[in-house]
Amino acid sequence: MAVTKIVDAPVERVWAVFTDLAGRPSWLSEVESVEVLTPGPVRVSTTWRETRLGVEGELVTEQLVVTALEPERACTIELAPPTTGGGQLTYLFAPIDVGPHRGGTTVTAAPAGRPHGLRGRLLAFVMGGFAAQTAEGALRDELDALAEACVDQPADNGTPGPNGDRPVAA
Repeated sequence: MAVTKIVDAPVERVWAVFTDLAGRPSWLSEVESVEVLTPGPVRVSTTWRETRLGVEGELVTEQLVVTALEPERACTIELAPPTTGGGQLTYLFAPIDVGPHRGGTTVTAAPAGRPHGLRGRLLAFVMGGFAAQTAEGALRDELDALAEACVDQPADNGTPGPNGDRPVAA
């Protein structure tokens, strides 16, 4: 089950917000903190720890790694070793060249992978529909938050952003 969202911002801006790992807590309400473990720009092997608010209000920390990357086009994220096996999540970014959303970006989040072991397969069979609905809702919420963060960001080329704001000179 893939989830797609139209973002009314150019792909460059969407990519910049998406790959600003340290900035994730500012636009993703369930992310409490991010510790980037790999210095430099996001690339294959970039690793970070992300602490999120769990479904029962507890804090859950996971270590994530970028396993595939095409700048401004695609990014695949997986749980970092030793907790692998939970699948992967690929984000696809496509500029919109025609129509009423011209100049915007479509962002698709596509989970992949399957449960391992008898217990995991049994749980997936019993809870599959509920888990799929929960995961789809979480992805929709994440893409909605990304879209809002991108629209709220001023353009970085000195021109006014979509809300009329201008970047502040450093």
